[in-house]
Amino acid sequence: MDAHPFIPNSSDEIRKKIMEKLGIKSVDELFRDIPSSVRMESNKWDELDIGLKKPLSEIEVKRIVSEKLGKNKQLRIPPFLGGGAAPHYVPAVIKYIISRGEFLTSYTPYQPEISQGILQAIFEYQSLMAELLDMDIVNASMYDGASALAEALLMSMRVNKNRRKILLPSNMNPFHREVVMTYLYPHISQGRVIVEDIKYDPVTGLIDKEDLKEKISKDVIAVYLQNPNFFGLIEEDANDVSEIVHEYKVLFIIGIEPLSLGLIKSPGELGADIAVGEGQPLGLSLNFGSSYLGIFAIRDDPKLLRQMPGRLIGLAQTIEGGERAFAMVLQTREQHIRRSKATSNICTNEALSAIASAIYLSLLGRKGLVKLSRHIYYKSHYAMKMMRKNGIRANIFNADFFKEFTVSFNEYNISYQSIHEKLLEKGIHGGLYLGKLYPELGETALFAFTEVHQKQDIDLLVQSIKKSWRRGSRYV
Repeated sequence: MDAHPFIPNSSDEIRKKIMEKLGIKSVDELFRDIPSSVRMESNKWDELDIGLKKPLSEIEVKRIVSEKLGKNKQLRIPPFLGGGAAPHYVPAVIKYIISRGEFLTSYTPYQPEISQGILQAIFEYQSLMAELLDMDIVNASMYDGASALAEALLMSMRVNKNRRKILLPSNMNPFHREVVMTYLYPHISQGRVIVEDIKYDPVTGLIDKEDLKEKISKDVIAVYLQNPNFFGLIEEDANDVSEIVHEYKVLFIIGIEPLSLGLIKSPGELGADIAVGEGQPLGLSLNFGSSYLGIFAIRDDPKLLRQMPGRLIGLAQTIEGGERAFAMVLQTREQHIRRSKATSNICTNEALSAIASAIYLSLLGRKGLVKLSRHIYYKSHYAMKMMRKNGIRANIFNADFFKEFTVSFNEYNISYQSIHEKLLEKGIHGGLYLGKLYPELGETALFAFTEVHQKQDIDLLVQSIKKSWRRGSRYV
């Protein structure tokens, strides 16, 4: 066989040398560990009982895929689904810039001498995010908000290694909690750490400070507070929580929604030791759950810095001092010199998502962020007002909120699922059902409203809900 110009080692001569070196007589011997009963000979591939049972041309594949995509439900308006990710407007310039080859194909800048562009872009992201969070040091970065929180807790365990307890609020994102428990399972199963919940006040929906006071001690590693919490509520007593936590020299971790920081206090102002969050609102599409961006920041403390996962890009000078250059100044990862002592096994820095967020923040600017935050705040409050005006119990808790709030259908003897199905029939995607996540809330859903929702979209949602329950649907 002649060598293929684009396939290495494809000539018969080279293949023969490789097989001699490996001590095999045929390529099939490479797969001898696979039982013959489950292997298929190449000349019998047409007998494979999958798909259409025959090879397809590109034209045929494209047509089949297009037909299947055509079955997807087309929404009339942007979805009202929240709970960790929500629809936000992504400026066209972001997709254009990150599609450039210089950014799109850049992955890990191991060699600074040929990676100055991508290193500077990540450095700019860190700088913008540090200013937004009012924190000293930002890394680049975690996979998403859930992994950022999990890594923050593992980091806290390394810093406070002689303590055993972690306190998590019960009004935190339950999906993030699942990821956290997966990360912590080896430590929990071996008795090295205990995870306890902090109750939330059933009236306000906010963290129960009295329960926190009862459970906190000098044996606590870290306390986490999500602000706004999973119900969209702004934790108005976050300063008090910070004081309670730091009285016992416990690490205080705050989870943020980045666009809310145009209105509420930053984690830095609240005394956070570590700040984490989901960067999806900052110029990233929903993308069926990925790829997102894990925000991770710390205050300036050597103990925290040395245990911080991921990478840190810094601005350095040449030995002679005449020029400056960007470099990875901290990278305590398993592939490098730290090996088994690495702080994390995270193997990517979500650079493209970080650059998208940096572009987004630079486009908004400080004033733009405040304006957008207010816009989202007023839009969600308009939605609550219109729901209440039409007899819908919106925001069941006695506290202010940002972007999303709970809607209860318990009083109407209607299952939320039946409401949701009727909304889908009209091309409207409703909120996230909370009955399984928080059984005590019953037939309640979490609705999110952002800058992409117009007034007429909200009015249509309200009227559609009202018409749906009037049909007399019963609990299922």
